Amino acid sequence: MGSSEEMPEGTVKNILEQESLKWVFVGGKGGVGKTTCSSIMSILLANVRPSVLIISTDPAHNLSDAFQQRFTKIPTLVNGFTNLYAMEVDPNVENEENLSSDGTDGFMSDLTNSIPGIDEAMSFGEMLKLVQTMDYSVIVFDTAPTGHTLRLLQFPSTLEKGLSKLMSLRNKFGGMFTQMTRLFGVDNDFGEDDILGKLEGMKDVIEQVNRQFKDPDLTTFICVCIPEFLSLYETERLVQELTRFEIDTHNIVINQVIFDEEVVESKLLKARMQMQRKYLDQFYVLYDDFNITRLPLLPQVCGVQALQAFSKHFLTQYEASVQRGSVEEVEQRVSILKGKLQEAESELEIVKKGKQKA
Repeated sequence: MGSSEEMPEGTVKNILEQESLKWVFVGGKGGVGKTTCSSIMSILLANVRPSVLIISTDPAHNLSDAFQQRFTKIPTLVNGFTNLYAMEVDPNVENEENLSSDGTDGFMSDLTNSIPGIDEAMSFGEMLKLVQTMDYSVIVFDTAPTGHTLRLLQFPSTLEKGLSKLMSLRNKFGGMFTQMTRLFGVDNDFGEDDILGKLEGMKDVIEQVNRQFKDPDLTTFICVCIPEFLSLYETERLVQELTRFEIDTHNIVINQVIFDEEVVESKLLKARMQMQRKYLDQFYVLYDDFNITRLPLLPQVCGVQALQAFSKHFLTQYEASVQRGSVEEVEQRVSILKGKLQEAESELEIVKKGKQKA
């Protein structure tokens, strides 16, 4: 598969056509362009859905940079749209803000922190609870790098396990649970049912979301990567973990591809292009049943207009504007060489004049 013509066409049209989708996750290794891809996916979905919400769960938020608009933990309408909203949340910060200083929350904090991962799971659950009450037809998640993403996808099951553990503790120790609440400074008239009620309150939502995440009609995951070894390795790890979690994934976006066009003369670019071809071939061999979308390397894609312009490459396979070996390509090369020759002659004249003065 040496040439781009031999590679099968792949786009994200399948996601836009799947009207039943409720949750769309976009993730991958750090630095591969997840935020750009998730932003464009939300724009494309806004063209075919009544209302779209894009949520950044990456502590290093980039949504504001991508859209060039400030976003917070409150859904905000994206400039230029009537049905696209964005919000940035950090599970850890959200959790701290949700805890007040009274005895109940102090006890809840100590209790939940004793179960690994449940503090993040609770705040993620609160966010899902909030989102569920909002009337969005589809929600796009711009996730953090792979490790954090996998943890995020485990949150519903983590919280379910945590709740089961707390319930078993209550059943096992009975009255001791009430005495423990007093040790933590909770009022005497505050029983264990009230404490566990806070957790049980979101249990139905979490169980529902957990079922939805495992339903391919409702949830899918888009893996974003670049044609390099580490990204290929990380993508394979991500796909395997998603399969283990029973989360559907059938789309891979390969970003930052250098296409053989516009006369690539740089030796470094040529070497990088050759290296990319090797890994592109491996992607197509490993994921022959996936929709693989290749995107060109661009200096920067920021702002709604730039995102909308770039979005066309998600819907139709990118084609080199000038094919190597064509008349246009040779003419372009001649034009570039003529320009370089003129620059070199001008530099030579300047050097000669400098020597004459000396």
